[in-house]
Amino acid sequence: MNEREPELWQSEVIVSDGVGRLMEFWGFKRNMGRIWAVLYLSPDALTAKDLQAMLKLSSGAVSMTLTELLRWGVVQKKWVPGDRRDHFSAEVQLWKMISRVLSERELVEIDAAVEACETALASLPVGSDSPDVQQRARLQKERIEALLALARMGRKLLKALVTTAKVDAEALARVELSR
Repeated sequence: MNEREPELWQSEVIVSDGVGRLMEFWGFKRNMGRIWAVLYLSPDALTAKDLQAMLKLSSGAVSMTLTELLRWGVVQKKWVPGDRRDHFSAEVQLWKMISRVLSERELVEIDAAVEACETALASLPVGSDSPDVQQRARLQKERIEALLALARMGRKLLKALVTTAKVDAEALARVELSR
């Protein structure tokens, strides 16, 4: 039996390219977005070979990308009775997918920024006799504290967003970004 290779519809090409560009902008590999979008738009789970043919990618690129997508929890393996090959489908609950990425990636970066600001504050020179050093230290203390407050608020907002899928932006509106 001669099985016909699956082909992408124009709509799938457009969406997969758009999602791929967006993923690349966010620091992921473009093919992660492209493969996820094709799986998301597919009515059936697809094999790695299907994805390779549809997106004109190498088997290695598809394999590595699927491994990453599985690790992020945005793609799942599916068992298809009578077929020994792995089939893949996309996570279709968009908020579940986004909140996981926000928790595991962005929150880690905000926590690192908070820690860096706290470390920087602790490292500022104190008790210097030099007026220039005192003035510079006061200026840096004020500005680092402003960055720290912003990072802490960002962390609070992100945690609220991830846990409740809602954010009260009132606190953000009250922040003075340029004191």
